[in-house]
Amino acid sequence: MSKNICILAGARPNFIKVSPLVRALNRSQEASCLLVYAGREDDPTLEASLFDDLEMPRPQFYLGVDSVRLNEITSQVMAQFDRFLDEHPVDVVIVVDDLASTMAAAIVTKKRGIRLAHLVAGTRSFNINMPKEINRLVIDALSDYLFTAGVRSTGVATREQSEQSQTYMVGNILMDTLRFNHDRLKKPASMPDLQEGQYIVFTLNRKALLADKENLQKMLEALLSAAGDTPVIAPLRPEASEVISHFSPLTSHFLTTSPLSYLEFGWLTAHAKGVITDSGNVAEEATFNGVPCITLNDYTEHQETVSVGSNVLVGEDANRLHEAVAKMVRGEWKHSALPDRWDGRTAERILQILLNDV
Repeated sequence: MSKNICILAGARPNFIKVSPLVRALNRSQEASCLLVYAGREDDPTLEASLFDDLEMPRPQFYLGVDSVRLNEITSQVMAQFDRFLDEHPVDVVIVVDDLASTMAAAIVTKKRGIRLAHLVAGTRSFNINMPKEINRLVIDALSDYLFTAGVRSTGVATREQSEQSQTYMVGNILMDTLRFNHDRLKKPASMPDLQEGQYIVFTLNRKALLADKENLQKMLEALLSAAGDTPVIAPLRPEASEVISHFSPLTSHFLTTSPLSYLEFGWLTAHAKGVITDSGNVAEEATFNGVPCITLNDYTEHQETVSVGSNVLVGEDANRLHEAVAKMVRGEWKHSALPDRWDGRTAERILQILLNDV
């Protein structure tokens, strides 16, 4: 008898992680996949090329939630996902990462007595003042299946798991996506003269960084001072681009662009001299590609990118950033390797666990 497995995606990055699992489910003779997006069908963050780039179908269902207020997102997703489950019986619900929508769907799932799986469980900042940390704690506490990406997160999930739950170190599913798409990456059409290994990529999304404009300008000045003549290419979303546009003139080597397609951005980071980011996912991609990476934070939920991979944490300190960028430009970077179970078989492991146990 075929199992109905529902995957709830709350934002664009979730699709990048679940695409291997969706493909695996659609190939299976023992399961069917119901892909649900918490947002609107016309969500502008889902570029037209995204699903083609990932070689996955668009979601069959949209909850239509459209808000930036976390408590509103939570309540609206709970109401809409509850209605969805009224009409679509499922055997298990898979939620991804640590969004408000993820937590909302997890609560509804468990209230209905449906088995819950958390993809990328056990990640912690250990800062309870962060809304996402609260989401992680709640989701992991409710989940029947805790699918972890690495040794550190497995240790956290195992210590915290309830009597009804089980922790599985399945590996980093983002690596499934990167391996699947590695030979499909496309040089950005808008940058035909770009020379491989001769530029730095800069990304910026975190609200706390954008809010402290005085310190952000100091950090950008430090970055560009250390980079010298090395071009810094910054694919930025409108919110970040708007903040930076009001700073005192930046050098001609700082090149902002609109957000790129998935395959173009993947090519850009894979062929860079280095990456500077506030994104854990981008840091993971840099480690996979063996590209030096600087993360603008004092901690990372993906500790293996620092302990094994190419990532270095500099916080929001302009002096530490300057020092790290100077080393990056000089080619004086630490040796890195691939963490355990970054082998591209995570979706396969998850599917086998669910089919054998649901």
